[in-house]
Amino acid sequence: MYIAQEESFGPVMVISKFKNGDVDGVLRRANTTEYGLASGVFTKDISKALYISEKLEAGTVFINTYNKTDVAAPFGGFKQSGFGKDLGK
Repeated sequence: MYIAQEESFGPVMVISKFKNGDVDGVLRRANTTEYGLASGVFTKDISKALYISEKLEAGTVFINTYNKTDVAAPFGGFKQSGFGKDLGK
């Protein structure tokens, strides 16, 4: 879908479901976009959330929440969304 490929600003959230535990397929789909500012993972399985957060090409990965951060936390994006992170390594 077009909305899943664009970097939308505003009150927009794209939710993608997947079947049969195809986590790597979801990661491929998420990482094929040309943007990478932020993403979110919602799951009851913390091991799965950590695995996904390490593999996502996004500046910020929220787990079981979205847009909750601290002004002192590293911030930035990847690909067309930026060139790395400010305030971090």
